[in-house]
Formats: sequence, structure tokens, C-alpha cells
Amino acid sequence: MSAAFLILCAAFFALLFMGTPIAAAIALSSATAVFATGREPFETVATAMAQGVDGFALLAIPFFVLSGMIMGRGGMALRLMELAAALMSPFRGGLAYVNTLTCMLFGSISGSSAAAVSAVGAFMIPQMEKKNYGKNFSVALTVASSTTGMLIPPSNTMIVYSVAVGGVSIGSLFLAGVIPGILVGLTIIGASYFYVRKMNPEASSFEFKRVATAFRRAFLSLMLIAVVIGGILGGIFTATEAAAISVAYAFCLEMFVYRELKFKDLGEVFAKSAATTAVIMFIVGASSAMSWIMTITNAPQQIAEGLMAFAQSDIALLLIINLILLIVGTFMDMTPAILIFTPIFLPIARALGLSDIHFGIIMIANLSIGLCTPPVGTCLFVGCGVGNTDIGSVSKKLLPFLAAMVIALLIITFVPELSLALPRICGM
Repeated sequence: MSAAFLILCAAFFALLFMGTPIAAAIALSSATAVFATGREPFETVATAMAQGVDGFALLAIPFFVLSGMIMGRGGMALRLMELAAALMSPFRGGLAYVNTLTCMLFGSISGSSAAAVSAVGAFMIPQMEKKNYGKNFSVALTVASSTTGMLIPPSNTMIVYSVAVGGVSIGSLFLAGVIPGILVGLTIIGASYFYVRKMNPEASSFEFKRVATAFRRAFLSLMLIAVVIGGILGGIFTATEAAAISVAYAFCLEMFVYRELKFKDLGEVFAKSAATTAVIMFIVGASSAMSWIMTITNAPQQIAEGLMAFAQSDIALLLIINLILLIVGTFMDMTPAILIFTPIFLPIARALGLSDIHFGIIMIANLSIGLCTPPVGTCLFVGCGVGNTDIGSVSKKLLPFLAAMVIALLIITFVPELSLALPRICGM
């Protein structure tokens, strides 16, 4: 390994150990590596950061962030919960399944797992407490279920992965994530079943009228999925344009149809969206600088060669990659992890015969698990805040869900058709 790469790694982990925010740690370690070696002009770090955020596809991120903020502030999540409750009413312990299904539905229209935890958890966690599911279990279930929004489109992380790879269709990635996202949700529901069956909760009869009423109330919310995905697949607009349309749709729906978003709320919504977007874009820029340094030092190629020489089979190599990404996800947010590790592992995946789309879904499924685990776990921290409980207590209840998500990850990894079937059917 070159001196620049070794200095980069040493500085990065030292800064993380000192508690430096991940974005600042990436940027400072990149600058340190360039300054210490003197191979490139120091200002090239700033140039690499600017080039990293200079992409048309990245314009979709602030729009999807704003769209998710609008939905979270309005009543779309409540309507989706009512629909999920109507569908799950015949099942014992159905409130746990309602939680997961609502997170899946809300994640599919907001594209944000943190927004799903906040919006769904705000009313589902108290409801589950009243039914004696337990606060920590309720929080753990909400946290785990919210990650399905990273796979079920639209998803900001898929846009970031498309930028990291270059040339991969965002529409294809959106389609590829549908079945894996549903699979993750089903495994979480399966894990919930083993918990709630001990409680022996009562079930109610299926009422078609209730389902029809709930569906009618949630119909316009669900239509956002059809508008975004259908528009992209139909070639009506690009993913970036779809993101802008999702903002307009959510704004009109919440402001003029549901009337649960007021003009006085817009200032806070815009401010939070701008702050979230700024953090994401800074991380993208800093990660691009780090990726550039690794590229000029040939670090990805050397790491790939080392892993391929170490592993004795293709299966072992895929398991090693999954293990590394699972570990990375515990201390690094999804955006920098995708930008930094895609150049390292994608060549290996291609050598094993994996498509760029399939590997993207594997990577996102991997890193989504990290959203539930300390020390970084964004969804875990948000969920504990919403549920007013501590991380230690929730983490214990998370273990069965983490195991279920790992099982789903292995199925996604070794059954590529789950990711490739829909893009192939739609000719993408």
C-alpha cells in the first residue's frame, strides 16, 4: 500500500476515535493524506469535493428530502397506518405487523428511514404500549422496519450508488429494490410473530368495508408511488424530475386536499430539509475526495487482489464482502460508505459475475442494517428519542430483527433474480 493510503486510513480512524463527525473525519483525513505526501497540490482536495457534488442526478436528493419532510409533517403516515391496520386485523398480534407494513408503505413514498421512524413511531409506539407490547420492543420493531425504505423506491441511497458507479440507471435500481425490500419486511414480520404469539393477543374479523374505507383515504398517498415509478419507467421524466414532482404532489396533497400542512409550517420544513441536504452533500463531497485519493493510489485494486487471493471460493468471497460491509455500517453512515467502498468491492463483484444493479442492492441491504446498530445507527437514535427510552434496552430487543435482516441479506446475495427480475421484465 502507498504512503498516502496508509496516512489516509490512520488519520481517518484516529479522527473517528476522537469523536469527530464522520463528514469532517473524511474531509480532514483526505486533506491530511494529500498534504503529508505532497504528491498532488493541496487544493485538489477542494476540487475533488466540488466535482463530487456536481452531478445532475444528485439534484434528486434535496427534492426527495423535502418531499419526505412534507409527508412526515402532514397526515399521510396516519392514513397508511389505517390501511395497514385494516389489512392486518384478522391476525393475532396484528399491531406489530401494522407497524412494519406502515413503515414499508411510508418508506416507499418518502424514501427516508429516519422520517419513517419519526412519523410512524410517533403514533405506533404509544399504541403498541397501550396494548402491552412493551415500549422497547415497539421501538426496536419500528427501527428495524424503517430500513425497508432504503430498498423500496424511491431511495436517496440508490441515487448515491448510481453516482458512485456512473452509468447505472436509477430507474433500474428503483425496480430492483422492490422485491428485496418486501423480503426484508416479511422477515421482520416473521421475527415479530415469535414474540407476539407468546402474548396470545386477540384478533378481529376481516371487514371489507373497513379496508375499502381505509384504502379510499390512503389512495392519493399511495398514488405518489405510481406517479414517481410509473413516470420514470414510462420515460415521461427522469429520476431527478420525478423527485421534483414528488415535492409538488406531496405539497398539494397535504396543503390543499388533506389540509394538515399549514403555511406557517413551511419555514420549519424548508429549514430542516436544507440542513439535511447540506449534511448529505458535504458527506458526498468529502467521500468523493477520499475515493479520488484511493483511486490514484490504486488502493481498490490492491484490496480486491488481496481479497480474491485470500478467499478460496466465490461464496466465501461474497460472505467476506458482506461481513466487511456489516462492520462498516456500524460506524459509518450509508452515503459515505457507498461512495468509499463501491470502488473497492464493485470490481470484485463484477469478477464474480454479479451485475452492478444486483451488487448495489446487496450493498444497500447490508448498510441498512447499520442504521439499527450503535454507535452510528441513525434510526436507532431517532427511535429511542421518539420512544423516550435508552439505546441499551432497545438494542437487546433488536437482536431477533437483526438476525432476520441478515437472513434476508443472504437470500438477496445468493438469489440474484430477486433483484433482477423486475428490471428485466420492464426491459431496463
